[in-house]
Amino acid sequence: MKKSNLTLGTSVAAIALAAASLTPTVSAFADELVIESWRTDDLEIWESQIIPAFNKSHPDIKVRFAPSPPTEYNANMNAKLTAGTAGDLITCKPFDASLDLYNKGHLTKVDDLPGMENFSSVAKSAWQTDDGSTTFCLPMASVIHGFIYNKEAFKELGLEIPKTIPEFMATLEKIKEDGTYIPMSMGTADQWEAATMGFQNVGPNFWAGEKGRKGLIDGTEKLTDPQYVKVYEHLAEWGPYLGKGYKGQSYPDSQNLFSLGRAAIYPAGSWDISTFNGQADFEFGAFPPPVPAGQETCYISDHTDIGLGINAASKNVEAAETFLSWMASAEAGSIFSNALPGFYALSKHELTISDPVAQEFVSWRGKCESSIRNSYQILSRGTPNLENDLWNTSVGVINGTMTAEEAAKKAQDGLASWYKPQQ
Repeated sequence: MKKSNLTLGTSVAAIALAAASLTPTVSAFADELVIESWRTDDLEIWESQIIPAFNKSHPDIKVRFAPSPPTEYNANMNAKLTAGTAGDLITCKPFDASLDLYNKGHLTKVDDLPGMENFSSVAKSAWQTDDGSTTFCLPMASVIHGFIYNKEAFKELGLEIPKTIPEFMATLEKIKEDGTYIPMSMGTADQWEAATMGFQNVGPNFWAGEKGRKGLIDGTEKLTDPQYVKVYEHLAEWGPYLGKGYKGQSYPDSQNLFSLGRAAIYPAGSWDISTFNGQADFEFGAFPPPVPAGQETCYISDHTDIGLGINAASKNVEAAETFLSWMASAEAGSIFSNALPGFYALSKHELTISDPVAQEFVSWRGKCESSIRNSYQILSRGTPNLENDLWNTSVGVINGTMTAEEAAKKAQDGLASWYKPQQ
């Protein structure tokens, strides 16, 4: 995606600022809360399920969900917060965007808020200062990585769910030999999915989840270490099983191939569940990333996606804290997770979800250790950007234009060029 030029960006920000100052969303009435969000698709869910459930125990606090178009949210929020016209509760994107709002004084500390004890350090990491001492948004939901598979295809071909990487590769080979289905539907044209549904999906099993992620941050591990090279070596094995033309295949193309029943396996994010629920006319299931042979502990990417913070300028802080504490409850987590299959409340409460595939994904929390994408906290602030380097290198090894060692060296050299702990 091309970046807007400075003049255009400045004009948009100025217009948004002017509009925000003319149309304030902060309630004029005490204890009426306005929630700012980029999730326009969720408006009906908040109005019909989440807010009514909250009002059953807090009928005196009015709540209004006021989303902005996703592409305009960042500019709108910066403008409204600067003008003092933003809502009481601010939906928080993970990591640097929200950290910037906190550093500018727009978000309050929530460490002592009742209910924060329900969240793990991994869940809170996306909305904390770099040293982990302050949390400024309540973790709301994550997405989980794994593999979605066509149950009918597996039954037809007599396939079992693979638990180890050798079993996984043997399964792909059997599907390829049969010829009825594309073994796995993923393309490399858009690049990001090779890293997101490839590298970040299977990688935590190699670098031991949070141990490896934090090791990159503190400099005790490097991307040229064997555990990272092995991730690239595994991705290099995928190419022959992605079907003809995969190098020109986009993300929507990959979704369509699977939903049409032409592919047996789909490297997935749990957000894909709703898409396939609406498009696939066959039964599908999910399995977690297979582990290397002989490894007992499994790791999953349970990636932080959305949080909720309190506007430091809110006139209704007490009511906002009450709502935020309720959002930390098991009741709120269950409502949110069932209303949006594939988006999971980040609290420690055990979730029971009606959608069977969404329930399968979240059940892995009880079997595996959770981590988040290793390029998202701190390590993509410089140039070259580690996240973008992982896109490029993941595509390179899958397409066969780069060896695993070359990919690891490129990613490491880029990170070490600007990040002192890696120098």
